[in-house]
Amino acid sequence: QVQVVESGGGLVQPGGSLRLSCAASGNIFSTYRMAWYRQAPGKPRWLVASISSGGSTNYADSVKGRFTISRDNAKNTVALQMNSLKPEDTAVYYCNAFWRSTAYWGQGTQVTVSS
Repeated sequence: QVQVVESGGGLVQPGGSLRLSCAASGNIFSTYRMAWYRQAPGKPRWLVASISSGGSTNYADSVKGRFTISRDNAKNTVALQMNSLKPEDTAVYYCNAFWRSTAYWGQGTQVTVSS
């Protein structure tokens, strides 16, 4: 079982920045594929960004150039740096750890972009 815990959400004005962090348990964190998903009210959950065990990254088109995913294997953490935030980025953001064909989810953290 992998435990996943997110932190760092909150309220930010349009154009602002926010950094989300996620900690995952296990002494083989470096082998996990890590990702961030988001879900707005009434909409499905979808992939925002992912990072492989080797450090390869992938982004949704709507966040390319604004968001950056990174991982620190020594600290078992993954971060999502979000810049130039827009109201349409408002959602609950979920961290996901994928290992041995199983996805592990955090409880989610709310990000609200509003003036």
